[in-house]
Amino acid sequence: QTVSQQRAVAGRWFHRMSSSSMMAFRGVARTWSPARQLLAVQVRGKHALPSWATVDPDAMCSSSPGIGRNLCGGEWSDAAKTMDVIDPMNGEVMIKVPDTDFSEIGPYVERMKNCPRSGLHNPLKNPERYNLLGEVCAKAAQEMRKPEVQYFYARLIQRLTPKSWVQANAEPTITRKFLENYSCDQVRYLAKSFGVSGDHTGQNSTGIRMPFGGCGVVTPFNFPLEIPALQTLSGVFMGNQITTKVDEKVQLCVEQFLRMMHHVGLPKTDVDLIYSRGPVMNQILVDGNARMTLFTGSQHVAEKLCSDLKGKVKLEDAGFDWKVLGPDPMDVEYVAWQSDQDAYAFSGQKCSAQSMLFVHENWNKEGIVEKLAEAASKRSLKDLTIGPVMTWSTKRFMAHVEACLKIPGATLAFGGKPLTGHTIPEVYGAVEPTAVRIPIESLKDPECFKVAISELFGPFQVIVDWKEGQLPLVLQILNSMENHLTAGVVSNDIRFLQHVLGNTISGTTYAGIRARTAGAPQQHWFGPSGDPRAGGIHTPEAIKLCWSSHREIVYDFGPVAADWKGTQS
Repeated sequence: QTVSQQRAVAGRWFHRMSSSSMMAFRGVARTWSPARQLLAVQVRGKHALPSWATVDPDAMCSSSPGIGRNLCGGEWSDAAKTMDVIDPMNGEVMIKVPDTDFSEIGPYVERMKNCPRSGLHNPLKNPERYNLLGEVCAKAAQEMRKPEVQYFYARLIQRLTPKSWVQANAEPTITRKFLENYSCDQVRYLAKSFGVSGDHTGQNSTGIRMPFGGCGVVTPFNFPLEIPALQTLSGVFMGNQITTKVDEKVQLCVEQFLRMMHHVGLPKTDVDLIYSRGPVMNQILVDGNARMTLFTGSQHVAEKLCSDLKGKVKLEDAGFDWKVLGPDPMDVEYVAWQSDQDAYAFSGQKCSAQSMLFVHENWNKEGIVEKLAEAASKRSLKDLTIGPVMTWSTKRFMAHVEACLKIPGATLAFGGKPLTGHTIPEVYGAVEPTAVRIPIESLKDPECFKVAISELFGPFQVIVDWKEGQLPLVLQILNSMENHLTAGVVSNDIRFLQHVLGNTISGTTYAGIRARTAGAPQQHWFGPSGDPRAGGIHTPEAIKLCWSSHREIVYDFGPVAADWKGTQS
């Protein structure tokens, strides 16, 4: 089409847009080419902005950035200063968010500190709130079933932390299913009690689940919606008042989620939300005497929080996750595809990403590594099946690859080159899917082992070859790792499975020929094991473990026997 034709078509689309969509769009659109205007209004015409949304994920750019705001005590507010969030694909400023300073945290601290130890509700206080929250979840799930809402979240996620449409679209889907799971009476069932008969008439004991009071949620960049939304709501379900902080690069997503939850009836004072640097949130948790904090992120920060908060934490910390290919190869094409997904989907930026693949010699005969390399080579920036690495620069990424290649016997299996033909800013990484192959014998050396199991949060994995008779060494290596989040045991040999599963401890372990390490759905537990601080997500067991404690109430009503006589002891 000519420029004049494009403008004419764009104009017709403009007239179809709602007034609110037009206002959000008009300021930025005038700076675009007619072709881009046409594309944008067609997208927005098909997917109108939700009424509660305060940003347009398709329109955010340097001339019209999205604006984030803090939430405290039910009121939205700004901070004295702001910080810029850049577009990971081109480096342009696309969002401005509060840069809350230490001097501004007083209201958050007071709210956290003054929340009753008995919570906002519990089985004996304000039980009506269980019904309210179940109703809110039902309405929120219904809201998220709207195509424009599903699109809104998926597109916002894709702008904030670039990943393929399939990966981005999965987050609102899982979040909506979680809301469906905890609709109606399911919130009250989380607080289900049990009773045990006593020693005499009128006596019995009842166990109930009690909240902690003022609590915190701190989550990373990689799942801007699913992790903070589910953990924040889980804390609220059990009666806690939550202060949430997400990585400031992506927190806009959970801000929009809270606005949606308010729209469907969540009390605005149940959750506080703060944009800040990490140390500022740390100070809020310490000064506010956070009764429990759920942290998802790096092991270093997890250990600091554990110390600062005197152990009152639940952790889903770093995951250097392994997969073992057993002695019985089958469905090789599928296993290669799944291994590619586990290692490189969302550019390997999942705490459940496959970090080390143990390949039995029988799988090498089937060409498994070559098939994996072929699958990885098909990933492209065009569809974001490979994309920016948000926490590792290209230079740092390549330095780690070189360090691994210095291990005796190590070779580059595939990848190992920076991406070309892109505008990703230097602060982020842009590297091909990469694998380094290391002989299992080299991992006996403590220094080599330390390098090999260093988690690179990006499209990188270590491939380890092993042979018949070396399973004890494989198990020794697996159990020497510091993190035990997810794992995969790829085999249908039941005796092999039983032996490996019985001698390892990873919290979420997939077993069988279709085993994976990543992609946990909402219906099963996801979390580490082997650590009393280990937290989880999704299931009733995870919610009760993280967000409540056991309380025993012993009722003893009598009657006291008429001929009773007490004896001192």
